[in-house]
Amino acid sequence: MKTTRILYWVFTVLIILLMLSSAYSSLFNPGQTQAFAKNIGFPVYLFTFLAIAKIFGSIVLLVPRFSRLKEWAYAGFTFDLMGATDIFINTHSPFAQWAPFMLAGFIFLSGSYICYHKLKAN
Repeated sequence: MKTTRILYWVFTVLIILLMLSSAYSSLFNPGQTQAFAKNIGFPVYLFTFLAIAKIFGSIVLLVPRFSRLKEWAYAGFTFDLMGATDIFINTHSPFAQWAPFMLAGFIFLSGSYICYHKLKAN
């Protein structure tokens, strides 16, 4: 139980840091965000929306209650990582530039989610 709790917090903090760094980049590097949005054909406001959603999702994972909102946060982070992976594949971005971050994101997210449910069951 103690090991599960430690792993939960390690994975959760890592996924939160990953999501917050992505949100920070989208919100505070407008030139880079605009260039990327233009490259993939998405509107810039979508990245602002996603950044704010990542911030709220990170807060939800830190708050001890609200299990239904946590499930939504986990789902949203999963969709975000899946969408980002799809974008990188379809824009033919070099595999070595994005794959380690996506793999780490999925590992952190899965670890946090599995440990969360193990803790919740006890």
